[in-house]
Order: sequence, then C-alpha cells, then structure tokens
Amino acid sequence: MKGPPFLIASGLIAAALASPAGAQTYPPPYPAYQPPYAAYPGGAPAAIADQHRYENDRLRNQAETNAAFARQLQTETQLRRLEIEAARQPTLTPAPQARPLYSLEQERSLREGAAARLEQTQSGMKQIDDWLDRPR
Repeated sequence: MKGPPFLIASGLIAAALASPAGAQTYPPPYPAYQPPYAAYPGGAPAAIADQHRYENDRLRNQAETNAAFARQLQTETQLRRLEIEAARQPTLTPAPQARPLYSLEQERSLREGAAARLEQTQSGMKQIDDWLDRPR
C-alpha cells in the first residue's frame, strides 16, 4: 500500500475535477421533459376545456343525485307525518241524529211547553232574587 502522498495526490485530483463544468451530467436515456398537455390533441386549451367539461358533468351528476335523495327524504317525511297524524286522531263519535219533523200542532205544543217551563223556572228564580234583594 502506498503512503500518505498518494492520498494527498488523489484528493488534489478529485478537487480539481469538482469544478462547475464537471458537475454537468449527460442527457438521460429517457425522453426529455415535455409540458403535461404536449401530446393532447388541441394542446393545453383543449385539455383544460375537457377538464372543465368533465368537472361540470361530475358536479351536475352529484347535484342530480342530491336532488333525488332530497325527494326521497321528503316523501318518507310526508308518509311518516301521515302515520303520526293517523295514530293521533281520536275515534270519532257519531253526530246526534236530527230531531224528527212533527206536525204543526205537535210543534206548537212543544213550543208552548218549553215556554211554560221557562216561565216556571223564571218565577222560581224571581222568588230567590226577591229574597236576596230584601232589606236588611
């Protein structure tokens, strides 16, 4: 093995070769870099337009899906509300039957009887009112 002079000499040679010109590299074996839309027919403007078209289609489809889901929820909500209202309604009692029609004489006797009962009730209350209004 050689001594330290060999190490010093090899270090000096390496330092001399490490110049800016030595730092340059050879071209790569793969093709050089090209802009992303270089191979696209129509170039960058057509590629960007297609990207916008695809994004608009995606957003439109998403909006239609959301609208269909909202309609489904609205229908389910209406059905559930009808179920709740149907469960809440009490059983209806039948309306009282209408009074049968009477002849004119029967109607007159019913009115006179009602007037007599009202007068009798008022006369009894008159006695109570007189008693309450008595002087003390």
